[in-house]
Amino acid sequence: MKTAVIGGGIMGNGIAQLAAMAGDEVALRDVSDEKLDVARAAIEKSLGRFVKKERIDEAGAAEALGRIEFTTSVEAAASGADTLVEAVPEILGLKQEVLGEAVSFAPDTALIGTNTSQLSITSIASALGDAAPRLIGTHFFNPPVMMRLLELVVGLQTAESEIERAREFGVRLGKEVVVCRKDSPGFITSRAYAILRLECLRMLEEGVATAEDIDKALKLGFNFPMGPLELGDMNGLDTYLHALEGLTEAHGDRFAPTVGLKNMVSANRLGRKTGAGFYEYD
Repeated sequence: MKTAVIGGGIMGNGIAQLAAMAGDEVALRDVSDEKLDVARAAIEKSLGRFVKKERIDEAGAAEALGRIEFTTSVEAAASGADTLVEAVPEILGLKQEVLGEAVSFAPDTALIGTNTSQLSITSIASALGDAAPRLIGTHFFNPPVMMRLLELVVGLQTAESEIERAREFGVRLGKEVVVCRKDSPGFITSRAYAILRLECLRMLEEGVATAEDIDKALKLGFNFPMGPLELGDMNGLDTYLHALEGLTEAHGDRFAPTVGLKNMVSANRLGRKTGAGFYEYD
């Protein structure tokens, strides 16, 4: 089996690693050799953690890395792919453009996935012509190699057969699979978790507790692997603001972002990627 992943960022390189560890031949495409070098380094570091935790041996890690082709060519990545997963930033026009190009090179039997946590699958599919019934939302969670869930999202045109193919793909990658049957902004998980994170943010801004204690309470009280504010810093507060704005448009003011969040984004306190968010980073 060949899996093509278009986009080598945090989500894309994680999905590529998952597929390689499952035994697939993988093509990981990004726009420059520099970005691909970052993706390779992230995968090597992640595989090293798996070796250290004895979840895979050194030979298995080397074999998984060897199954990944790093390329800047969409054609090379998509050609011959059984499954094509797009994992570029959450910008509708960009996803439509990238998928439109990739689908033109992929076999007309390829399963097409879009890794999105909020964008309409139907809208993304509108740029794919006859390939639209093969598109399904494949919402992986960060980090993909650790999080157990894969949320499939059905667009208006998604064929029932593709839902089952996508479910099989997720299971083969070791995931538990849920299906969101209605293409509604936020789907199941992002919609529910966005409102919880927003309440945590309101408590922080009201001085109810510190960021550390809010995160600690949610982790220990509800067995969350990471606190909501920590997660915001990891994923980027600009990304969270953008998500809240989309959810507000779709579902009303209960998702309206706080003034404090807007100010943090304006001040470029976006989390880990800028060195400061709710927490400070080296």
